Amino acid sequence: MYQTLEVLRKIFPYLTCDREITGNDPRACLYYDIKLCAAPCIGAISKDGYRQMVSDLMDFLSGHSEAIVKRLQLDMQKASDEMRFEKAAALRDQLKAMQTIIERQKIVFGSDYVDSDVIAMAREDGEACVQIFFIRGGKLIGREYFILEGTEDTTDNQVMEEFVKQFYTEAASIPEQVMLPQELEERKIIAQWLRSKRGGEKVELFVPSEGQPKDLVQMATENATETLSSLRAQWQADAHRQEQALSDLQTYLKLPAPPNRIECYDVSHTQGIATVGAMVVFEQGVPSKGLYRKFNIESTSIGAPDDFASMEEMLTRRFRRWKGSQETASEVGSKKDEAFSFLPDLIIIDGGKGQLSRVVKVMEQFELLDKVPVVGLAKQEEEIFFPHKSEPLLLPRHSQGLYL
Repeated sequence: MYQTLEVLRKIFPYLTCDREITGNDPRACLYYDIKLCAAPCIGAISKDGYRQMVSDLMDFLSGHSEAIVKRLQLDMQKASDEMRFEKAAALRDQLKAMQTIIERQKIVFGSDYVDSDVIAMAREDGEACVQIFFIRGGKLIGREYFILEGTEDTTDNQVMEEFVKQFYTEAASIPEQVMLPQELEERKIIAQWLRSKRGGEKVELFVPSEGQPKDLVQMATENATETLSSLRAQWQADAHRQEQALSDLQTYLKLPAPPNRIECYDVSHTQGIATVGAMVVFEQGVPSKGLYRKFNIESTSIGAPDDFASMEEMLTRRFRRWKGSQETASEVGSKKDEAFSFLPDLIIIDGGKGQLSRVVKVMEQFELLDKVPVVGLAKQEEEIFFPHKSEPLLLPRHSQGLYL
């Protein structure tokens, strides 16, 4: 699907930004330079020309490509006859890209067959994969799958009904018919709702019992099963790698247990003046972006940036927030910031001995040095520094801990 969209963008360089289009902007963006936008913002294409391009795109996505191809072929021939060879070459490339997509589209019915979506599903251990085939103009113009989690307490019928409702709430177009692997309990209600979304035109939801429609539902079911199986194998492999990475860190850093929560700290500068600190959190080896925090460093806002002082300020503020959360934990109605309310199993500082020594100083002030392991990581050589030790550690190149 994404490969198809990428090619379509080259064929129909439609606008993707939300800027106000006047046609009088002084210059276009980079997308115009790399031929991924027709630049109506600078008037590089007329309103009628852009409207025609969008109309062509909609027709193409609906499976009606023959008329577009014929018109482009005529335009290319005309440009060649008029010796506008650059224009002719551009149209030739456009036709080639269009043909690439057309060749991917398998003829499944006669061209007079109604537009349809084929929906099927596979489930395993609370996870479901829903596969959709999009048939337009008698062609299979695309397919897409969706992964649903936490479905262990719901029936197949409930999962499918909820998916159909959610999918068509956001769908850009509603087909004339939707083929399903099983009857929906709320089929009539959903069909009426889809009809209203389709401007009053009938939408049929049905379970094919024979012929090619039944084969398509079976094919979609098999695709969903294969996709879910492949993804589950990938998830298990990823989980194993994360588990191995945490185990490696425990071994090489001599930690009492695998570091299930890791906090990483870094300092950066904006135009060499403003200093910003970042706290990145990993839980079970996976980034927890909801726990990321940014610190606007105040101690070095005037004068030359000082990474050592910045790191000290950031960790001081972090542990001050932790201490405050402990003091107010018993108060009724007190709100916790999950990012600061818990201590990590490991702290990784971006930097060598200098930054680490300032962090050690902070942790000693809060009496945490014996409770929370901390190391410094010199990125260039990936050397790991420990408090009060001069020699760094280099993890073996094969260690999964390096990739965490």
